[in-house]
Amino acid sequence: MDIFSYIFKNFILHGVFGHIDADVEGYANVYLLIVSASIPFIALYNCGAAIFRSMGNSKVSMKVSILMNAINVIGNAILIYGFHRGAEGVAIPTLVSRAVAAAVIICLAANQNNALHIKRSFKYRIRWDMVKRILYIGIPNGMENSMFQLGKILVLSLVSTFGTYAIAANAVSNIIASFQNIAGTAAGLAVVTVIARCVGAGDFEQARYYTKKLHIFAYLGIMVSVGFTFVVLPFIMRVYNLSDMAASSATHILMLHGTCSILIWPLSFVLPNVFRAAGDVKYSMIVSIISMWICRVILSYVIGQYMGLGVFGVWVAMIIDWFVRMLFFICHYRSGKWQNRQVV
Repeated sequence: MDIFSYIFKNFILHGVFGHIDADVEGYANVYLLIVSASIPFIALYNCGAAIFRSMGNSKVSMKVSILMNAINVIGNAILIYGFHRGAEGVAIPTLVSRAVAAAVIICLAANQNNALHIKRSFKYRIRWDMVKRILYIGIPNGMENSMFQLGKILVLSLVSTFGTYAIAANAVSNIIASFQNIAGTAAGLAVVTVIARCVGAGDFEQARYYTKKLHIFAYLGIMVSVGFTFVVLPFIMRVYNLSDMAASSATHILMLHGTCSILIWPLSFVLPNVFRAAGDVKYSMIVSIISMWICRVILSYVIGQYMGLGVFGVWVAMIIDWFVRMLFFICHYRSGKWQNRQVV
């Protein structure tokens, strides 16, 4: 992916996004060049974090994640406010923080005292039966994520046509929206580990119990994070120093996103992790891809461009995507078919 990012850099900036302002293009080019180099490091970190979560030790990945984000934030502050750098002031700390996180998590995963660890020997024997089982889960999940990212790129290309204010509003909204859903994301990671253990033990009663319990945690956590962002939203807009038009647009987007996150998000994104943990990966992949392309991509053009709602319409289309996913995932969960797809 790192190599492809460099090869298709010009296509991404010009072919997908079309005509953009020269200053925006320059910043995007610098940022893409630097951040693309961090892809292998974030991949290593995710692999190491998954090892510790599978052992029930999520504290390690949490601490390394805190370290990574601290380096990123402090680096941004130093380079942007201290050395007055532009896009590179944001990109370089991202690269450094991910490299440090990858090195730390791999060193910790190489501890031979762990139940699961990376052997220090380079002599490995491939177990093809286990590889097939891993790919059975990994390929559909990878396809789902790939299609999702491609859809995001197409939607961003639409947003870029609305002007610089829309690009700024969309970028800021994405960052704050991620914080609004951070508790739900954590619950989703917990679901994979907990439900996989229940399914592996053949205890589906416990699987359903923890599914409900973790969804309650996700809803409560999202309520708290969304409520906090609503309170500090005026201050956040001043910190980003957005234009009046961009700040107004971002505020409306985040109010919509936060409200719908409380109502819909866990059932749209935490619940499918139950299916993945049980080995039922194809259903969530098919639903997610179809819903994303029809609702998030096509409706973004219909609502945002042709109905004239602009960047706000793009986010409305995203919420519709959530709602459609939620309906299909609830029906599939209630059917119980996901209980017959164990991989191991």
